[in-house]
Amino acid sequence: MIVLTKDTMQIVREQDVVLFRNRVREFSTKIGMSLINQTKLITAASELVRNMLKYANGGQVNIEIISKNARSGIRLTFIDEGPGIADIQQAMRDGFSTGKSLGLGLPGAKRLVNEFDIQSRPNEGTRVTVTHWKNGR
Repeated sequence: MIVLTKDTMQIVREQDVVLFRNRVREFSTKIGMSLINQTKLITAASELVRNMLKYANGGQVNIEIISKNARSGIRLTFIDEGPGIADIQQAMRDGFSTGKSLGLGLPGAKRLVNEFDIQSRPNEGTRVTVTHWKNGR
């Protein structure tokens, strides 16, 4: 895997979400990602960044254009130092929520991207990495 372009954004307030979404759109447009795949990626990214704000009071997101086996894509890594997720398996189930929501955020985000990885430890924070390939495969 080769990282072609990288940017890091701090997410500390609601206004940062708009800037972040625009940056993801810029990166995905730069590689020629279709509008459908851009929409999937930005929708998943929006959910994850809002979770970071809501549950961890913000954090950092790395945005990368990557290349692997002649494919290009966007990889986003969300890193926070919040309370962490006690039971990742449970959190990845549709309908589970600790925040009075519908509980579709994490599993929904996973369905929208090609690759999804989540790591979390209670009281240490959470790291979610998602990748969406230009052609959506």
